[in-house]
Amino acid sequence: MKKLIVAAAGIAALVPAGLASARTDATAHAAATTTVSVSGKEFSFHLSKTSISKPGTVTFVFHNVGTMKHDFSIGGKKTALISPHKTAKVTVTFHKKGRFSYLCTVPGHAKAGMRGAFTVR
Repeated sequence: MKKLIVAAAGIAALVPAGLASARTDATAHAAATTTVSVSGKEFSFHLSKTSISKPGTVTFVFHNVGTMKHDFSIGGKKTALISPHKTAKVTVTFHKKGRFSYLCTVPGHAKAGMRGAFTVR
């Protein structure tokens, strides 16, 4: 009977350690997402960060500070076309190193300067 109690106490001691480890992993995953603030206007973008140090997930928060509708496209994803003084988000997971083009897909806007490259090192 004493062996059963000792075994049960040992298992009970290990369970909280496993749960704490799971929470740490979830927290680490959330921390692995990088947020980049993007402001766009006629006819340029400004990014708070133009690169990340390794492949990972980036949420681009696009603020339209211009006077006409714009969007933000990168990595095969894009925001909706948003009105002036509105904000939209797009999340992209970069699986490899490289330079990834971003642009406004409104006809003529990229050619006028609403384009650039985001680097994954």
